[in-house]
Amino acid sequence: MSITSPRGTQDILPGVVHKFQYVEETFRQMCHKFGYHEIRTPVFEHTELFLRGVGETTDIVQKEMYTFDDRGGRSLTLKAEGTAPVARAHIEHKLHGQTQPIKMYYITPVFRYERPQAGRYRQHEQCGVEVFGASSAQADAEVIILADTFYRELGLNKFELAINSVGCPECRVTHRATLQEALRPVLHELCQDCQGRFERNPMRILDCKNATCQLHTAHAPTTRDTLCLACEEHYGKVRELLTAASVQHRENPRLVRGLDYYTRTAFEFLSVGIGAQSAIGGGGRYDGLMESVGGQPTPGVGFGLGVERILLAMELEGVEIPEPPGVHVFAIGLGEVAAQYAFSLVQDLRRAGVPAETDLLERSLKAQLKYAAKISAGKVVIIGESEMEKQVAVVRDMAGGEQKEVPLPELIALLTNR
Repeated sequence: MSITSPRGTQDILPGVVHKFQYVEETFRQMCHKFGYHEIRTPVFEHTELFLRGVGETTDIVQKEMYTFDDRGGRSLTLKAEGTAPVARAHIEHKLHGQTQPIKMYYITPVFRYERPQAGRYRQHEQCGVEVFGASSAQADAEVIILADTFYRELGLNKFELAINSVGCPECRVTHRATLQEALRPVLHELCQDCQGRFERNPMRILDCKNATCQLHTAHAPTTRDTLCLACEEHYGKVRELLTAASVQHRENPRLVRGLDYYTRTAFEFLSVGIGAQSAIGGGGRYDGLMESVGGQPTPGVGFGLGVERILLAMELEGVEIPEPPGVHVFAIGLGEVAAQYAFSLVQDLRRAGVPAETDLLERSLKAQLKYAAKISAGKVVIIGESEMEKQVAVVRDMAGGEQKEVPLPELIALLTNR
């Protein structure tokens, strides 16, 4: 019986991997334009980080984390989301002492035990940004604008931005009480998950995808109904800044996101037509996260975007991803001496910065020419015994079919002059 990849994972093969690289490189360049610097955190963390940072009442912690004990008996968890590890790194390396704000981005694998479906895997690639040290509405607007600009740079157009304010700890107390009062008469009708959330984190009930729960909470009070004046002003300023930047958005008062650390601004980008799980990214503000994982009070805002779901959206919109360039030169040596010369020629070309290949299977001239066409070689250099005697090589342009003899001493100069 053959061994296959674990359920919910995928092998990203040659011929496909360039699509991931294209999205990731576009994201990297966009972050540089906005003044963000890359951070790389470990692929696993102490489990406590996610318990305290993400929240014990979240689906991530309760159902989706890959947690294990190492040989020293320490509980570790594969990276379940990107923000808490960056917050941990911020604290551990005392980044609060550097020039503020701290603006970072990451491209990382994330692991969650979820039901596999279109564009959703148990290991997926995530691009994200975090801004620490800025509490202004401008910071919220900037990260949203960065994501919106990134999507459009990729060629996406059929997506929308949903935005909400989930309030601060003070006004959430009022919302919690009014929501529980409204839902208590129908509590027995809600799903088991929502019944469990009723006491621990009732706001999460508004985010439940269960049809029955959505029906019974259709008119339940939202966080927008109980915002304090400061949160209302912050939310209004964010929307004003987005409008001024021509970023279209709509309000969704039921949007609360699936992580406990969010405060004030919450947002999601939704793609039209990629299925029930239509989110291609989202984020928000998390001013209490740093304290929850042992740091000083530090405001923060950021987002995470799923690369696989972005690629699915691009495919559905018919966005073409550029193919990587083919090898520039394929060298064919016919006969032992010529083959050795072709092998050395390829090494010289590579050292000169020219992508070059030669045959590794001792194939015939016809087979090698066929292979050169398959790998989209720009030029083919053919050297046989007679060419070695005359100290020349035949250089064929694969696009136009023209070919000419070139003296061997002039070969490198010709092939490096692209």
